[in-house]
Amino acid sequence: MRKRYDKDFKAKVAIEAMKGEKTLQELALQFEVHPNMIAQWKRQLIEQAAGLFEKAGKGNAEAEAAEHKTDQLFRQIGQLQVENDYLKKKYKQLYGSEPKL
Repeated sequence: MRKRYDKDFKAKVAIEAMKGEKTLQELALQFEVHPNMIAQWKRQLIEQAAGLFEKAGKGNAEAEAAEHKTDQLFRQIGQLQVENDYLKKKYKQLYGSEPKL
């Protein structure tokens, strides 16, 4: 069964690896984690570090834009369903049977 590590532990180990005071092998022995995991956590820390300094409003604005787009799409789906039901009803009135799709 795999071990699961919480984000605080991962951050602590990755920061220790970033310091460079100890080798990955020494850190692996100290924290009882495989060296490849430490290298992976270190790489993730480096890649995601720039995201920490982004403006807080930017991510929020993107979420709002996505929510607005979703609302528009649901509104459009509802409109199309109403139109489809109306056309089926009129077809049945004109031709006396259900439309064959």
